[in-house]
Amino acid sequence: MFHGVKSVIRAMGAVFGDIGTSPLYTFSVIVLLTKPKEQEILGIASLIIWTLIILVTVQYAWFAMNLSIKGEGGTVVLGEIAKSLTNNRKLRNLYRALVFIGLGFLLGDGVITPAITILSSAEGVRLIPGFENIHQSEVILIAIAITVGLFLLQPKGTGKIGDYFGPVMLLWFATIGIIGFYHALSYPYVFYAVSPHHAIEFLINHPIKGFIALSEVLLAATGGEALYADMGHLGRISIRRAWAYVFPMLVLNYLGQASYILTHQDKEHQAIFFESARSLLGDTLYLPFLVLVICAGIIASQALISGAFSIVFQAINTRIAPLLNIKHTSTEISTQIYIPVVNWMLLAGVIFMYFNFKTSENMASAYGFAVSAVMVITGFFLTFIHFMKRQAFFFIGSVLLLLIDITFFISNFYKIPHGGYWSVIFALIPLSVMVLYTAGQSKLYKSMKFTPFKEFVLSFENLYLQNPKIKGTAIFLVRDLKNIPPYVTQTFFDHGILYEDNVFLSLVKKDEPFGVETFLKGSIAQGLRLVEIRYGYMEVLDIDKELREAGIWERAIFYGVEDIYTNKLLWKLFSFLKRVTPSFVEFYRFPHGKLHGVAVRVEF
Repeated sequence: MFHGVKSVIRAMGAVFGDIGTSPLYTFSVIVLLTKPKEQEILGIASLIIWTLIILVTVQYAWFAMNLSIKGEGGTVVLGEIAKSLTNNRKLRNLYRALVFIGLGFLLGDGVITPAITILSSAEGVRLIPGFENIHQSEVILIAIAITVGLFLLQPKGTGKIGDYFGPVMLLWFATIGIIGFYHALSYPYVFYAVSPHHAIEFLINHPIKGFIALSEVLLAATGGEALYADMGHLGRISIRRAWAYVFPMLVLNYLGQASYILTHQDKEHQAIFFESARSLLGDTLYLPFLVLVICAGIIASQALISGAFSIVFQAINTRIAPLLNIKHTSTEISTQIYIPVVNWMLLAGVIFMYFNFKTSENMASAYGFAVSAVMVITGFFLTFIHFMKRQAFFFIGSVLLLLIDITFFISNFYKIPHGGYWSVIFALIPLSVMVLYTAGQSKLYKSMKFTPFKEFVLSFENLYLQNPKIKGTAIFLVRDLKNIPPYVTQTFFDHGILYEDNVFLSLVKKDEPFGVETFLKGSIAQGLRLVEIRYGYMEVLDIDKELREAGIWERAIFYGVEDIYTNKLLWKLFSFLKRVTPSFVEFYRFPHGKLHGVAVRVEF
């Protein structure tokens, strides 16, 4: 019982930071853009509530979380499930492309979310007595200080600090729920916003205003995809139970903000969330509340940063992204990782957002396009998967969800000229890298002169029988046995390097997130055998450990180093990418003192 409660509280800290801090800016931005009349406030509140119900509760907490591979969720998992249901090559390529786009937008979102969350938290300083006239540039400096501190903490690991995230978010949701409930009681009619007919009436009677409002209403659901993406770490049951607590607290706060507007129509609202909180808490309690706001903002940002590390690691292990230096920040949890280049690029992107947009309101007017794109991709995968599985109820439901996702996506198009194009730019950076890397690797593989397996075995058998051998075991890295890479033939036949025991080692990525299996495949020829290590795409391999458990004690490890010669700009970029990123052996941390790289010239 205690363990179950603990896992639910942990889920609150790890999963719901982003969606939990959306009340800071969502209602304020909608009011600022649409200038709603009194009777329209209820419609906006109803839209927010039903967006949380449809997109977060139904699409992610119900439909998506019913689909997993060994309990793991996320865009990559949906793509793998979809690919497993068809042999059509064009469809499989389409799913791969959608995974690329989805990961690109998720990483783009990883820049904007910390920026808007931390900046909107810092802007609450203005309601402290004596700080009412603080300049926005000073607020930005506060946000930058918090941000730099957060990103500098990443190399040290956040595992121990993460233990406190859950209780802080538990307090956070209780606090905003109480504040919202207090204000809602002063205007009880606001509870009727729970009925969807208010949202429908608002959209029908004010189609243009409603369409604009939809693009901002989506801000209330940002972070909904985290429910599914973090399912493998925290468990389906824990996340759903946590959402059962988080959802009513969010609804109460949004209802409270609506009520505060309706009962304070004589004033112009700039920060409805902070104004409603201060009117209840007063000057004395507002200061500790502001500290809680900033803590919640930091936790939300941390979840996005950790999520970005996890996404990039998944992309690397599924071989759609180049290898990067990865550091492990926990001896207990293998998937708790830190990726330096991702960390510093995110930091640079967040600080750029501060200076480019200046205020959280400006940022919110550009925020949401990436989120809506990811939701459309999720809706598409859900529709296809349930169609292929012939699950009529879930298929019809997925079609309806996809139509709603597309509606939100189209409504966000108006944000593109208002700064939304930065979502696309930030997404294009990782997307371009993934496309260039996968295209380059495919081109590289096709350009290399492989030796057919049977031809190689005949030549090796003659070589092994007739030539002297070096004592001990040598490992040669190969992808598969169908085609022997040129560096292997060069090493044996051109350089005359031949050991008593020669082992072909193949690393095979499984379509499952976890699990490592090492297979001694047996003898290929006298003096030559094959070892295969199969690993899940979320696993952090310990090659040395796997080899020792297989009884292999090597003297040397040989691998190929491709020297790419080309006159084409695109492939020059690929060659540069290969040079500046770690090699295969560096990424998998093969013992450095035993490595021997064999250069192979490849012309594109």
